[in-house]
Amino acid sequence: MSNIAMIFAGQGSQAVGMGRDFYENSDLAREMFEKASQRVGVDFKELIFEENEKLNQTAYTQPAILLVQMIAFRLFKDACPDVKATLFLGHSLGEFSALCASGAIDYVDAVELVHNRGAYMQKACQTIEAGMMAIVGLDDASVESICTDAQKEGKKVWPANYNQDGQLVVAGMKADLVSLEQTFKDAGAKRALLLNMSVASHCEILASAQEPLKTMMNSMIKESFEAPVISNVTTKAYSTKSDAVSLLSEQLVKPVKYKQSILAISNDVDLAIEFGNGSTLKGLNRRIAKDLTTLNISDMTSLKSVVEEICK
Repeated sequence: MSNIAMIFAGQGSQAVGMGRDFYENSDLAREMFEKASQRVGVDFKELIFEENEKLNQTAYTQPAILLVQMIAFRLFKDACPDVKATLFLGHSLGEFSALCASGAIDYVDAVELVHNRGAYMQKACQTIEAGMMAIVGLDDASVESICTDAQKEGKKVWPANYNQDGQLVVAGMKADLVSLEQTFKDAGAKRALLLNMSVASHCEILASAQEPLKTMMNSMIKESFEAPVISNVTTKAYSTKSDAVSLLSEQLVKPVKYKQSILAISNDVDLAIEFGNGSTLKGLNRRIAKDLTTLNISDMTSLKSVVEEICK
C-alpha cells in the first residue's frame, strides 16, 4: 500500500455547480447537503448549483468548498475503507477539511465552523479596503524584501500564500498593494495581479478574528486523529486538539506555506489524493515535487477512476 497524503484546496477552487454530480448520484451526498443546510440555515443546493453573488463571499465560499470536499472524501472512504492516509494536508481553508478528514471534527460542525470563520474574516475587513495580489515570476526573497521595505514606510502588506516557485500571493491594504504593483514588476515580476478578494487572508489584519475562532474550535475539535495533519504555519505534523486550536488560529495571521509543506512531505509519501472541486493542488504539486503523483476526486467519474487505480 502506498503512503498517501489526502489533500484539500482552499478558496479560489469554488465554482457554480461543483458537487452536482455527487448530489445527483449519491444518497449520502444529498444527506450531507441537507444536514449542512439545516445546521447553518443556508440552502447549499441553491448556493452551489445556482448563479448567485454569495458563493464568492468568504462566509459562504468556505462552507461550500468544505462540504463538497467532505462528500468526495466520504464517498471515497466508503468505496475504499481499507485505504488509510499517512497524513492530511490542506491549503488555507483546506486545512480545516484536512482536520475534518482526520476525524478530529465532525463535518457538520466543520461546516458551521468555517462559515463563522469566513464571517469573522469579513468583519475584520469590513471597515477597510483590504485585498490580495498574486505576484508571478518573482522569487520569494525579492517579494519578501519588497514587503519588508514597504512596511518600513508604513504600508500594510505581507506575504500570504507560498504556492509554488514564482507564485507568491501577498495580502494587505488594497491601496498599498496597488501602490507596489510597479515595484514588483520593476524587480522582475511577470505579473502583479490584484485578486477579486474583499479580505486580506493570512496577515495581521485578521488578528481580531483569532479569539472567536479559537473559542469555536475549542468547543468542536476532538482528541481523535486518524493520521496527523500538516500545519500551514509550521509545515510540521500535529495530532492533538491543543495544537489544532493554536495553529489554526495562528494560520489566520501567518502565511500559508503550501510549497514548503509539499517539499517537507515529499519523501514520506508517494501518492497524494486531492478531494473536491477542480485540481488546483494537483497542478501545484506537479510543479513543486515532480515525483509526487497526485490524483483528484471531483465527481463520480474521477471517483471511479481513483477507486479502480488504488483500491485493488
